[in-house]
Amino acid sequence: MIDIKELRRDPEALQKALGKRGAKVIDEQSAWHEAYELDKTQREKRTELEELQAKRNKYSKEIGLLRKNKEDTTEAMQAVAQVSSRVKELDIAVREAEELSKNVLLHIPNTPHASVPEGLSEDDNVFLRQWGEARQDDVPAHWDIGTDMKFLDFEAGVRIAGSRFTVLRGQAARLERALMQFMLDMHVDQHGYEEVWTPAIANQDSLQATGQLPKFADDLYKLEGEDAYLIPTAEVSVTNLYRDQIIDEATLPIQHCAYTPCFRREAGSAGRDVRGMIRQHQFDKVELVHVVAADQALAALEKLTSHAEAVLQALELPYRVVELCTSDLGFSAEKTYDLEVWLPSQKLYREISSCSSMGQFQSRRAAIRMRKGKSKPESVATLNGSGVAIGRCLIAILENGWQEDGRIKLPKVLQPYFNGLQHLG
Repeated sequence: MIDIKELRRDPEALQKALGKRGAKVIDEQSAWHEAYELDKTQREKRTELEELQAKRNKYSKEIGLLRKNKEDTTEAMQAVAQVSSRVKELDIAVREAEELSKNVLLHIPNTPHASVPEGLSEDDNVFLRQWGEARQDDVPAHWDIGTDMKFLDFEAGVRIAGSRFTVLRGQAARLERALMQFMLDMHVDQHGYEEVWTPAIANQDSLQATGQLPKFADDLYKLEGEDAYLIPTAEVSVTNLYRDQIIDEATLPIQHCAYTPCFRREAGSAGRDVRGMIRQHQFDKVELVHVVAADQALAALEKLTSHAEAVLQALELPYRVVELCTSDLGFSAEKTYDLEVWLPSQKLYREISSCSSMGQFQSRRAAIRMRKGKSKPESVATLNGSGVAIGRCLIAILENGWQEDGRIKLPKVLQPYFNGLQHLG
């Protein structure tokens, strides 16, 4: 969540920073204004509470002296009773105001980093670099390639689960597994990550800690009757390894990679990418998560992004990197690079990885802190990115590797996972 100290110290600056996102922070009914007023109210009540508690303590001492001197305590006892009654009321009011303030803060997005380009929509995102040669010949769409080769069974997916589910058969299923293994091997062996295997189910506290709740409740699959959700990304479970923890500075930076299935209802994407495997309700992903000191966040973002790029380069997939502008940032992100892979059938680059620094936004929500020596613990910075989305990677290989004879050329790095096979089909 945003830094409450910044809200108190310079509310206008915070309002301006949030305004770059397009957030409705000027409106008096906005979450920003509500949070500011609630925080002001609870601090005023807390000040009054502390003053009354001091007064009550003073009266109690006076009663002690009166009793010691065998004097009448009736008036003093009445005063203590009145003060105690008000203290009880204020104590409840302060706790309620604090809870309300916290709940409102959970709805406020992260402030963009000063280096993020300003913009009004995704059209204002900034192109940074490109790798590989994007083939320009006519290539069938992955759904046609997969159906012709009996790799992708869309009808079975619908029959089993509904729309936006796909069954992978034969070599496609093996390709999905090979991609997962290849990515994990690369990140562990070459990039120095510690691999973790985490639950694909998370509770409300975990999703709230990383920013999926309460903002994106409609996109989550909730288990009926339980405080449990299917995770939309391994970012949730991996980041929450450190929730409510104080980390020794000597253990930083932390780098984890994890494979998980991911589940998203895609509630806000009706009518988009209804064909094929671009936008599925269930998909596989290898996620990269960094935990670093706050002043190392941007350097870690460059490093994390390079690790995701290394995967695409090894797989010989043309891609480009764009930096998201202020209005296109995700809810929890302060700065984001998107990696977009070339899909020749569409003559378009499509997102395959989003690498983001969250700054201290998630660590404040999750109470993840670090300690430098004997100093007071401070919030860390968290980062995450796909390293990369496996399903979209499979699509890109089918299309970029498609040959005129109908076969699919396998990237060299994947051939060992197929016992030296050079082509699919």
